Amino acid sequence: MVARIITGKSIRGALHYNEHKVREGQAELIFASRFLQEPEELSFKDKLGRFGRLLEKSPQVKTNTLHISLNFAFGEQLEEERLQVIALRYMDMIGFGEQPYLVYRHHDAAHPHLHIVTTNIRSDGSRIDLHNIGRLRSEPARQALELEYGLVQAERMKKEEALPLEPLQLEKALYGKSETRRSIARIVSTVTRHYNYTSLAELNAVLRHFGVMADRGREGTQMHRNKGLSYSIVNGKGEKQGVPLKASTLPGKPTLAYLEKQFERNELSRRPLQLSLRTGIDKLFHSQPRMSREDFVKRLAREHVHVVFRENSQGITYGVTYIDHRHKAVFNGSELGKAYSAKAITECFSQNAARTEQVGNTRQEVSRQQGTAGTARLAGQHEQEAARLNNSDAPGLLEALLKAEHQNHLPEPLRGKRKKRRRKPRL
Repeated sequence: MVARIITGKSIRGALHYNEHKVREGQAELIFASRFLQEPEELSFKDKLGRFGRLLEKSPQVKTNTLHISLNFAFGEQLEEERLQVIALRYMDMIGFGEQPYLVYRHHDAAHPHLHIVTTNIRSDGSRIDLHNIGRLRSEPARQALELEYGLVQAERMKKEEALPLEPLQLEKALYGKSETRRSIARIVSTVTRHYNYTSLAELNAVLRHFGVMADRGREGTQMHRNKGLSYSIVNGKGEKQGVPLKASTLPGKPTLAYLEKQFERNELSRRPLQLSLRTGIDKLFHSQPRMSREDFVKRLAREHVHVVFRENSQGITYGVTYIDHRHKAVFNGSELGKAYSAKAITECFSQNAARTEQVGNTRQEVSRQQGTAGTARLAGQHEQEAARLNNSDAPGLLEALLKAEHQNHLPEPLRGKRKKRRRKPRL
């Protein structure tokens, strides 16, 4: 189990986040501790009011909100009652058992996880100290619960988190099915901070994989001249949908000025990532030298490398981009080397297709020749057998047949007496 604690200054914001998930069908409130009503009976006003009355008792405290997530390993089967008990035990162990708190079960990721919303303001107006709460209280509680309930340990889960960022872990933005601002903010923030890219085109290659695109506007426009940047949700065809969001309005302000600094910083750390990707592609061609383009894409996808072939309106391939999700880096083929460019890779596929066709034709010809030769051998065998009969056994056989014609096969009792032939007198 992995526990994450976020301290904040807005209980309303933490509630809004979870209630939005509930409205979207991606979460449910499964437990409400120290509330006067059952979870299903509580309105948003009831929840906010309960916390608000505590906050009013200590208005000078600005950091008054805890938003905790308890994350369990992928594949762990935890029923609702078990999750409720784990949440209750955890809150007791970190010193929040007497506080009101709400436990939400989320379904928006591949692994089961809970979100807990509470405040550190007690009923008497005193404040629960949050200094080093993660190291001093949360970590011992997490370790004890792992042993008590047989949960997958955090160390193993952290290794799994080091695996590539995939759509199951970072939900793809879908216009009309996910909140635009929140989806764009989450994807842009994660990709810009964790991926290695050195141009806007490379960044967009990754963003499009998650349904988002960065746009500077058309050349000549005021937005382009002023180095403006906006982000939009895009569909499978790369078409923008919905209202674009200015980069300056998103968390972290991923503006063009910010990205240009990232371009320079990432340029210095790309060489080891290039070498790793080239080595992986080389091994693939060594093990499967006669791959087709489809096989190439599928086999690299198994290694968490997404390949994007760029084609013009005539369907001619003019470029290739490799998105390495395992090492979180993106490269144009030519940057890896001439042998990994779109031209070289395409020519390799063409040669493989020609070899495959040639081998197929050769096999058909050999099969046809073998069939003809077999027929000829069979005919020759028949001719030889006939000749053998005619030349050696035929006279004996003919003699036996003729002899049999003159044999009387009637039983002895049924045979009549042969009449003696009377000789004519000689004159």
